[in-house]
Amino acid sequence: MLSPYRVLDLTTNTSALCGAMLADLGADVIAIEPPGGSPLRHAGPFRHDIPDGEHSLTWWAYSRNKRSIELDLTSPAGRESFLELVRGADILVESFVPGYLDGLGLGYAELSAANPALIVTSVTPFGSTGPKANWAASDLTAWASSGSHFLTGDNDRAPVAPSVPQAFLHAGAEATVATLVALSARRETGHGQHVDVSAQAASMMATQSVILSPAWGDLPLGRVGGGLKFGPLFLRFVYPCIDGYVNITLLFGNVIGQFTRRLFEWMHEEGFVDEATRDKDWVAYVELLTSGREPISEFLRVMAAIEQFTRSHTKAELFQGTFDRRVLIVPVSTTADILASPQLQAREYWERLAHPVANELATFPGAFARFSATPIQYRRRPPLTGEHTAEVLAEELPPKPRPPGATAAARLPLEGLRVCDFSWVYAAPAATRSLADWGATVVKVESTKYLDALRTGQPYKDGVVGAERSANFCNANTGKLGLTLDLSKPEGREVAIRLASWADVVVENFSPKAMQNWGLDYETLRARNPGLIMVSTCLNGGTGPQAALAGYGTMGAALSGFHDLTGWPDRPPAGPFLAYTDYVSPRFIAASILAAVDHRARTGQGQFIDLSQAEASLHFLAPALLDYAVNQRLRSRMGNSSEEAAPHGVFRCAGDDAWVAIAGETELQWRALCDAVGHPEWASDDRFSLFSRRYARREELAALIEGWTCERTSEQAEAILQAAGVPAHRVSTCEDVLADPQLAARGHFVTVDHPVVGPVTVEGPRFRLSRDTAAGMSPAPTLGQHNDLVLREILGMTDDEIAELVLTGALD
Repeated sequence: MLSPYRVLDLTTNTSALCGAMLADLGADVIAIEPPGGSPLRHAGPFRHDIPDGEHSLTWWAYSRNKRSIELDLTSPAGRESFLELVRGADILVESFVPGYLDGLGLGYAELSAANPALIVTSVTPFGSTGPKANWAASDLTAWASSGSHFLTGDNDRAPVAPSVPQAFLHAGAEATVATLVALSARRETGHGQHVDVSAQAASMMATQSVILSPAWGDLPLGRVGGGLKFGPLFLRFVYPCIDGYVNITLLFGNVIGQFTRRLFEWMHEEGFVDEATRDKDWVAYVELLTSGREPISEFLRVMAAIEQFTRSHTKAELFQGTFDRRVLIVPVSTTADILASPQLQAREYWERLAHPVANELATFPGAFARFSATPIQYRRRPPLTGEHTAEVLAEELPPKPRPPGATAAARLPLEGLRVCDFSWVYAAPAATRSLADWGATVVKVESTKYLDALRTGQPYKDGVVGAERSANFCNANTGKLGLTLDLSKPEGREVAIRLASWADVVVENFSPKAMQNWGLDYETLRARNPGLIMVSTCLNGGTGPQAALAGYGTMGAALSGFHDLTGWPDRPPAGPFLAYTDYVSPRFIAASILAAVDHRARTGQGQFIDLSQAEASLHFLAPALLDYAVNQRLRSRMGNSSEEAAPHGVFRCAGDDAWVAIAGETELQWRALCDAVGHPEWASDDRFSLFSRRYARREELAALIEGWTCERTSEQAEAILQAAGVPAHRVSTCEDVLADPQLAARGHFVTVDHPVVGPVTVEGPRFRLSRDTAAGMSPAPTLGQHNDLVLREILGMTDDEIAELVLTGALD
């Protein structure tokens, strides 16, 4: 799809995922490494524990389909060779500290002068501007700043991060979307621009809008491992079984409550609950609990009964019940379980590639999406250091044509892109929201009979439940038009077909065959709209023995391995906060759409995209999956520890549930920390003088550091350590995130005037463009708010046609 484009990849951390995604989508990506290789090559785990640049499994994970050259950008000759490459490139991606390239005479001004059509994407912990732009940072501290960290873990211990670092992966995936938005703008103007991506802002998606709770006047959710805590109510999701753990989506309401009812029918059949428990009103159960009509002690008894039930079965037996009895149970998968998954094997997901340092084939995660016309192909194994230097420098590419002299974009980057959005809940709506942010016209199709589950989730405006009062829904659907249709009626389906005929892109995330049953499948729709791009994105994809899984992101996180890799080694899996794969997959969905749109703009060819949210999300765990595939090492949760750094953790501070994240990733940072906390002697102490010794005694070291942090507020500890150049950040609460001066300086939070609840706060776009501004923020649509506008102005329907829809009940 992106084969016409050349990308220069200078990233030095796992934001290299950006270049990997662009390469998978067909771009010619050249990793430009310093002499001796990229710092990413020194990130573990390593094949057979050989700690050199060719055996890094993290490098392998994010370097397929790339070529590698070595260039010394600090030398005049290296800079000249680099600028020659810049003149023929379309995109450059880098992750240096803001100002580093400027100091080499290779900042955006110089790069743009050499090639005005160049898109330069910078991925940094906090963004290229703002008061924290030059803060010392690590993946851990960027994650701590996002609010996601505080929400994860057990409430009697420190907040806990996933044991595969996630912040720069979120940033890298966000950078892919941002780069493709800028590429869309360039198609219209010819001009490149600077793309500014913040790992902090990108990682905030993993809070699922809970960070907005104080701004909306609702209680924030509490931190609790393996479930969800709202006020005094604990909803437990993770339960032990004979051979491990399972995740049960124990929720209620019109949609999920039916699954819960079927779970208790099964438990009753096997004698684990009585009839009275089986027959509780599981649809209205939250209301019963919050009103006091059902005491919380009774709910605790119910969850204890579930544990007795799960302990009597294996993971496989319980998972089979998901299909046989239509309940919501999935295994908490280990990396071994994932590699052996019959669903992934049936879909031929895994890719086997050889590598010069290995005698065996290595098993890698496969394509993050399946494109009917332009399938992802793994053309290249991960490159050796500088393997293609001579080849690339010998290539002669013509300089990119200089664009016209206009300095301002005439229109928004995605203006004119028309999207028909049948999706619901979070993952796909979050993806289409990012398209609306940059000018696409997105029509969200809903039903009043089967409310979008996101409308029924906290936080609510002023804590009052209501379909038009959810911050969750509003934040995921800002900028869209709303149309209500009853797709069970032929008249409603005909309107949906007309809307798909208008659209460039159709997005849906129902269970497989739902759209086909309505006559809205791709083959039917493209018969009337041959250039249509259609994305179908459900948890397990559209084919395979487990395709019918009616899954939510809570289940996806367990099934994909995130639960087992998040928590403490001496406790059950905590899992990342809530529906984690719903926060990973939106970038893969949006990037797939934008790449397909770019391909269609050049060829006229539409296509069908089958995107399994579980399969796409596995790329965020690729190093751990490779560790098992190559080393047969089963990685699991390890608290906040890292095999790459010591100290590396979250430390208690003065105050209630106050914490600071600290990472000493280099010897220089370690010595600076010792000086900053008033114990320079630690640096020469035989117990801690070497990294290997610090790692071996990491708990002892953590206790010493916490002796210092607990006497200070998180703000004080953060300030002292930052002044010394040590990566540190308070573990931000919802209130901290809303008041963060960095986010304020970058205009991250925006006020919109909602027609029902009035002015409310939502998040703005998660990246910034130097030439283009985002679309003006409008609130998410109320139910049926834009029926008349869509039917008359977009579909051109007459008064009589609309009246007929009303009479038949097609306008839900």
